[in-house]
Amino acid sequence: MSSEDIQETNTEAQFEFKKEEHSAFEAEKGLDEETIRVISEDKDEPEWMLERRLRALKLWQELPMPDWGPDLSEVEVDEIVPYIRPDIDVRGGVEEWEDLPEEIQDTFDKLGIPEAEKEALSGVGAQYESEIVYQNMQERWEDKGVIFCDMDKAVQEHEEIVREHFMTSAVPPSDNKFAALHGAIWSGGSFVYIPENTTVEMPVQAYFRMNSEGMGQFEHTLIIAEEGSEVHYIEGCSAPKYSEFNLHSGGVEVFVGENAHVQYSTVQNWSRSTYNLNTKRALVEREGTMEWVSGSMGSKVTMLYPSSVLKGPGATDNHITIAMAGEGQDIDTGAKVYHNAPRTSSSIESKSISKDGGRTNYRGLVHIADGAENSSTAVECDALMFDNESTSDTMPYMEINESKVDVAHEATVGKIGDEDVFYLQSRGLDDDDAKQMIVAGFIEPITEELPIEYAVELNRLIELEMEGSLG
Repeated sequence: MSSEDIQETNTEAQFEFKKEEHSAFEAEKGLDEETIRVISEDKDEPEWMLERRLRALKLWQELPMPDWGPDLSEVEVDEIVPYIRPDIDVRGGVEEWEDLPEEIQDTFDKLGIPEAEKEALSGVGAQYESEIVYQNMQERWEDKGVIFCDMDKAVQEHEEIVREHFMTSAVPPSDNKFAALHGAIWSGGSFVYIPENTTVEMPVQAYFRMNSEGMGQFEHTLIIAEEGSEVHYIEGCSAPKYSEFNLHSGGVEVFVGENAHVQYSTVQNWSRSTYNLNTKRALVEREGTMEWVSGSMGSKVTMLYPSSVLKGPGATDNHITIAMAGEGQDIDTGAKVYHNAPRTSSSIESKSISKDGGRTNYRGLVHIADGAENSSTAVECDALMFDNESTSDTMPYMEINESKVDVAHEATVGKIGDEDVFYLQSRGLDDDDAKQMIVAGFIEPITEELPIEYAVELNRLIELEMEGSLG
């Protein structure tokens, strides 16, 4: 490999490379009952899961497309391939990295997954197209009863607990049209179970990679943290650039037990041809804590609003989000919190960056129910714009049905100041480096919440997004 090739691999090419497609099974384009039955049969699923898929399909057909937010008129589900099983011998993935097919190893090597596993993780899962291809958990955590496996394996080996939680109370298919779509054709994803009073000291990660043009990825993540437990789950996502659109419609359900603590971190770098439409929700019991940390780059359109329902007294929810939109991008993100019990608290900190005519929007909801006395919430939205063509909006919505509460909201919108750039230039930085340093300081609250390897990666992604657009 030449020095020029190495340099390319270490920059944008790390995420934009493509692989020749090799699949063991590929569903036909479109979505109908026959497609659902074929997917379920290929997975050898129990009858109850097929029944749930078919009920979700019916809801997908009945529910209207969202008539608010970004334009979804180009989303043609009948034109996507909903399910591709990679060509790998072991269903549910392999446990040894060297057992992966060479082209899949190469994909995740370029993304840095093996090194992250060695240095910073308790366990890692890697999904390629519609299936988990690699899953591993350090033995010391397995010995404590921690379960980290792909969802298809969980349906087979942990059927009772999956059947109880899967798309029942956290994210039912009736929640919205794309939750229904997800319920019908979900595939892959992670199942995480943390026993009582168990702390997983290092994060676990799943990385989701779309390689094929015109496909959909619909992974499902189910996390159950029992009383007194603690875990940090990191989700990474990427796809190469294609002219044909891709669809990502994942589902995340988190169950936070009493006095448990879950942090869910997302670093996404979808291609500019991807529609990223997800539903994520946590149910938090007494004195439990849920933290959402997310960085959204890439995609043509993103609609992402992680939600928490604070069910028990003293439950806590924190959101830290950053969104970045460039030319032709509409990144619509935010948070939802439902205070349904006394002494619950929440905080939302949203950072957005728009450039080259891109659009970012914070769309949030805080609901405090009647009887949720002594609850509190604080919402802070900050937007940074590079030019007069870009757009940044803030749409907070608060429903307060209880008088004995503390509620605060503030928002700021501004451009990078010439005086700030001039000061940094006087210290020896050029114009581009000065602006990148300002942006790095702007997003510091989210990078502080990530392990160092991922904070560095997030900063690199921001730098890649800014290349060629500064000045």
